[in-house]
Amino acid sequence: MRVRFAPSPTGYLHIGGVRTALYNYLFAHKHGGDFLLRIEDTDQNRYVPGAEQYIMEALAWLGIEPVESPLHGGPHAPYRQSERKAIYRQYADQLINSGNAYYAFDTPEELEEMRKRLEAAKVASPQYNAITRNSMKNSLTLPEDEVKRRLEAGDSYVIRIKLPRQEEVRFHDIIRGWIVVHTQNMDDKVLFKSDGMPTYHLANVVDDYLMQITHVIRGEEWLPSAPLHVLLYRYLGWEHVMPEFAHLPLLLKPDGNGKLSKRDGDRLGFPVAPLNWKDTNSGETTSGYREKGYYPEAVLNFLALLGWNPGTTQEMFSLEELVDAFSLERVSKSGAKFDFEKAKWFNHQYLMKQDDASLAKEFENYVREAGYNQPFDYVLKVTSLVKERAHFASELLDHARFFFEAPSVYDEQVLQKRWKPESQEIMQGWRDTLNACAAFDAPVLEAASKSYLENKGIGIGQVLQLFRVLITGVAAGPSMFEVCALLGKEEVSSRFQKALTHTASI
Repeated sequence: MRVRFAPSPTGYLHIGGVRTALYNYLFAHKHGGDFLLRIEDTDQNRYVPGAEQYIMEALAWLGIEPVESPLHGGPHAPYRQSERKAIYRQYADQLINSGNAYYAFDTPEELEEMRKRLEAAKVASPQYNAITRNSMKNSLTLPEDEVKRRLEAGDSYVIRIKLPRQEEVRFHDIIRGWIVVHTQNMDDKVLFKSDGMPTYHLANVVDDYLMQITHVIRGEEWLPSAPLHVLLYRYLGWEHVMPEFAHLPLLLKPDGNGKLSKRDGDRLGFPVAPLNWKDTNSGETTSGYREKGYYPEAVLNFLALLGWNPGTTQEMFSLEELVDAFSLERVSKSGAKFDFEKAKWFNHQYLMKQDDASLAKEFENYVREAGYNQPFDYVLKVTSLVKERAHFASELLDHARFFFEAPSVYDEQVLQKRWKPESQEIMQGWRDTLNACAAFDAPVLEAASKSYLENKGIGIGQVLQLFRVLITGVAAGPSMFEVCALLGKEEVSSRFQKALTHTASI
């Protein structure tokens, strides 16, 4: 089995395109087949420098690299359509010679005039089709000698497919079942442009045939083009090797109303691209999952479940497990809402799977940037205490700043709620109790604290949060006895004294 991911290099790779690439990769590896990347750059007007490299870098970061591509080469090279230009003309000519395509010499002004004429006649969808082509300038309406003269004179033309007026086109989609489209609802699409380049439709079919693609797995937006592609396979004599189709559901906005766009990400604060992308024309930057601190494994796991159901309650999948479990038959027909909170949840799960040393190395970068110089061993211990509270390595410092500097402000809400007239005395006694501990480790500190409070007739739950605020400044965090053990006796005592001075005026 052979599948391909065939993006156009027109800008950043949308996260929906990443999911398409992932599903192709999973399907190929599930069946021991090949996954290849083909760059469909026939529309040179929309080509954006750097976009092709961006696509390949994104796939490499995610760990779903193709076995054949412009970068890796392969037996069906070249893998850029712009470099395959000479290949397509012969198939356009074949369609002309078989009577399944024709030359069209219409100028842009004539095409616009036709459109306006049809709109004036209340035609809902003006098209160049089996009816309207009879009143246009093409090789079906012009005398043969005039067509020859125009071609020899170098007149501008395109090659259009000649669709039958009354015919049903039937094909089977693995996800959607049998699909039937009538040619009266289709138009004579351009197959070959006046600039000598094929359109997507012709190049796509020719390349899939020559590259021996067995399954075309692509987005739902290409479903309207599939009947045309089916006819091209038939007209070129390749119907017996036509690939199977599977059109994937759309990724929807978080509220489910419409296709997910960059604007949604900008508005709600989440990426819609795998990597950061800067538009060289506008200077606008599209944020990426990599730069936001997502693990590639988390992105793949999250995306795999947007439109595909494993049939179990399992949510966490390694790439190998996804390969084993994946099937196109379990891909939904309906669009999948993009739940960015779930994306963060997945990243947290993968953050927790990191060993403390690896995570601490990531965290250390943020610690040093903030100007703290505690040794790595200390950073490592902090990491193990606070990682449960973070979705990203970049958030660790938000939950751990009190490990690196004494608080200058204290949670006023807790102080107002918890501070009582007797609190000053209780906390001073607690400070003295901890100072008296010979070993300043968590079990000893916990036992001493509980003994002190029991003797006072105080439940630890009554005062633990207040104790936390005095030492850390914040209302929640890891075990306070682990915190104190790591800070050390001298630092804890100093913070106690500073806090008690602050609270003396309450």
